[in-house]
Amino acid sequence: MIVETTNYFAREGQAAAVLAQRRKASAIRRELGLEPGRIYVKLEGAGPDIRWECRFPSLEAYEADMAARAQSQAFTAARKDMHTLLERFERHLSVPDELPGDGG
Repeated sequence: MIVETTNYFAREGQAAAVLAQRRKASAIRRELGLEPGRIYVKLEGAGPDIRWECRFPSLEAYEADMAARAQSQAFTAARKDMHTLLERFERHLSVPDELPGDGG
């Protein structure tokens, strides 16, 4: 399994707009037949204002998802609009830590 996490650090006063834009991007994902993922909103502490996470069964599935996003004019426009609202953006890929004998 591959887990993609994107972190959105909003410009001053733009956290609500970032959340709305992330919701729009997730709706576009649904229209494309992609998993919409899950959106998280910062409750307290340091870190991103908004975080999005999506799980993929394999690296190939993740790469196919990235290709579908890149081919979508609507998603490309949503991504461009998002970046006008941000101080910083991060994308991370992770895999679960599976200890020997833990059954995964």
